[in-house]
Amino acid sequence: MAEGGSNYQSTYVPKFNGDYDHWSMVMKNLIQSKECWNNVNVGYAVIREGEQATATQRKNFEENKLKDLKVLNYLFQSIDKSILKTITSKETSKQVWDAMKTKYQGSARVKRAQLQRLRRSFEVLEMKTGETVTDYLGRVMVIANEMRSCGDVMTDVTIVEKILRTHAENFNFIVCSIEESRDLDTMSVDELQSSLLVHEQKLMKKSPEDQALRAEQEASGGRGRGRGRSSFGRGRGRGRGRGSFDKSGVECYKCHNLGYFQYECPSERKP
Repeated sequence: MAEGGSNYQSTYVPKFNGDYDHWSMVMKNLIQSKECWNNVNVGYAVIREGEQATATQRKNFEENKLKDLKVLNYLFQSIDKSILKTITSKETSKQVWDAMKTKYQGSARVKRAQLQRLRRSFEVLEMKTGETVTDYLGRVMVIANEMRSCGDVMTDVTIVEKILRTHAENFNFIVCSIEESRDLDTMSVDELQSSLLVHEQKLMKKSPEDQALRAEQEASGGRGRGRGRSSFGRGRGRGRGRGSFDKSGVECYKCHNLGYFQYECPSERKP
């Protein structure tokens, strides 16, 4: 086999997958490397049957026609049959190229504009107060998947880092723990969601009643050390240590009235 034939057989022709910008760039480079780009970009003069032409004109025509057939072969290998059926009336490589440009470059521009909009939406995403982990991750993944469908390379690392940056304040502890103990480059979105859900379930179990009981137990534990030593105690000075804690919702465990702890109950002070 001739050297030229061997080179031709080994030529890699990229397949058109809907991304016109990438395909046209790679195909243009291939056609230029075969010294045939002028046929596609400008075209060539066609001599019709019976038309008068000089010997030089006919020679140029035959050379350009051969080049054009080579380019058409590359284009036919690259473009799917279902697309070729819509442009079968095109006879030259320039006509096929221009038809593809008209058909797909416009949609590529629309995709780029849509991708820019999605990127802006992704950047401003934040977890809302009171929003669940499942709902927030759902919002993030909807936009991430739409970006992927528009040709953006959206990796799990990007999504994981985005979620960790925009969590609610009550997730600070678990986020710090994840960042210190896990390799974010290998962490999947599912693994992150699992960790956040466990933390969310623990937060939901801590009701206001539980927090009030814990505060009362801490205050009662300091009672025996002397009046005024407890952070919620009566203190040696009036109101000392009491301004930062609202006891209006605290229920006394002895008389069940609101507004004070058990150790402050009036019945406790009776002789």
